[in-house]
Amino acid sequence: MSDLRSVHTDRAPAAIGPYSQAIVVDDWVFCSGQIPLDPRSGEMLEGSVAEQTELVLKNLRAVLEAAGASMQSVVKTTVFLSDMNTFSEMNEVYAKHFGDHRPARAAVQAAALPKFCDVEIECVARRSG
Repeated sequence: MSDLRSVHTDRAPAAIGPYSQAIVVDDWVFCSGQIPLDPRSGEMLEGSVAEQTELVLKNLRAVLEAAGASMQSVVKTTVFLSDMNTFSEMNEVYAKHFGDHRPARAAVQAAALPKFCDVEIECVARRSG
């Protein structure tokens, strides 16, 4: 059986429950959902969906890098929104962070997200070599 390695970086918010920021198994990285928490203060960003998405993806990038992966190695994302009417606002920021890379994606509206934020994103990536 493969070894599971827990990932932790101070460049992303600490887990707010009994879970890891990510788990690495073989060359795969399974990232927990990131929400718009400031990694230094632990405070929730109360801004627009675009601003929240920006911070969420910065946090996700930090976790991926700590695991030896990158945004360009992401295979699949799941985006959770508090309101599907904000999809285009989220999508514009999302596209900027992924550039020409187009991972598979699902986007769903959730009745409520952790700390009542508006955006949460999780992903699966593959580490190189």
